[in-house]
Amino acid sequence: MPVLQFKNQNIAVNTLWPKTSIYTAATAMLAGDPEVAQANSRRPTIMADAAYAILNKPQSFTGNFCIDEEILRGEGVTDFDQYLYKKGVEPMLDFFLPEKYYDGSATLFSTGGATAGASDPTKGSGLDKLFNKVKTLLTDELVQNTKGLFVFQVKEGGEYYIDLKNGSGGAGKGSPSGKADVTFVANEQTLVEMFKGDLKPIAAFMSGKLKLKGDMGKAMKLEKLMKEAQGKL
Repeated sequence: MPVLQFKNQNIAVNTLWPKTSIYTAATAMLAGDPEVAQANSRRPTIMADAAYAILNKPQSFTGNFCIDEEILRGEGVTDFDQYLYKKGVEPMLDFFLPEKYYDGSATLFSTGGATAGASDPTKGSGLDKLFNKVKTLLTDELVQNTKGLFVFQVKEGGEYYIDLKNGSGGAGKGSPSGKADVTFVANEQTLVEMFKGDLKPIAAFMSGKLKLKGDMGKAMKLEKLMKEAQGKL
């Protein structure tokens, strides 16, 4: 590990990373609504407290990837509600946590009091047309750069998929042949708005309109396809 080169000089180097979203101007911009961002985030003071704990550790503590909550739990902290803007709301997990923090069943979202609205279940052809169009936008390069299999569970009923993992890719209605890397749950209106560019995925995610579980890194790669689809759907 390169940072260990400073160990002989009694210089400790560690990485500190947040377990959840931390409210900043950047998260407010991404969410599109400061109140939504705050409701799903912790206060920056949790990072300050964790950094203070690390700085008080011996010089032998070096070369570590530290998670703020884990550091503070190690110091005996049990009350993490003190870092919340909105009590009782589970903050959203950070996008770039190591995969082990996403246990495959954990839902990586917090509604912040919002719920995904229902749309007319009789209007089911919109997504059929959308995913058929998405299929025409897939390329070998996109598959190679993404390597992910995505499933979309529709609140009104039905399931769709985008395969950016196998062969030249694929998309359509139904379940894919392999195990999904990421599963999205939303109503039809939310999915259509995201693919058409009328709703940012991060805003849908933070407002509770979109739920997902699985590999967050691959979920973010899908956003590239959504951007390419804008204006073509």
